[in-house]
Amino acid sequence: MPAAKDPRPCSIADTLAVVGEKYSLLVLREVCLGNGRFDQLVRNIGAPRDILATRLRRLVDAGILRKVAYQERPQRFEYRPTTAGLELEPVLMTLMAWGDRHLRADDDRPMVIEHTCGNELVPVVTCSACGDPVHHEDLSAHPQAPGWTTAGPAAA
Repeated sequence: MPAAKDPRPCSIADTLAVVGEKYSLLVLREVCLGNGRFDQLVRNIGAPRDILATRLRRLVDAGILRKVAYQERPQRFEYRPTTAGLELEPVLMTLMAWGDRHLRADDDRPMVIEHTCGNELVPVVTCSACGDPVHHEDLSAHPQAPGWTTAGPAAA
């Protein structure tokens, strides 16, 4: 049984430990848009250079970004998403859609993403088995961590 102070084992918490800081997600946004050079990132994100350098190092160390040389003398690098980084892009699209719906007026959206079909992307989470859209009422959680229930630590 977990100690009273131990937080719930959680993949969301583990993921946020890697990408949950604001500038990390904004770096990922820019790199997915094709803006992977340091000066582009500084300009488009507005992060202080030292903080941005730290975030980039963490994202590279975590396998979310990779550094690619684009100039030899002086040596300069750009950042590109790895497969793991590209797998986070739907999370960014979903966050953007939520912000558009709940934080902005319809005519005040700063960006629209178009799918290859020619229509605006409206991200929807679907079940990979049946293809149905996912709604809260259709879900049930089954904790796999020993000593945990959905309500918290199991009683002794």
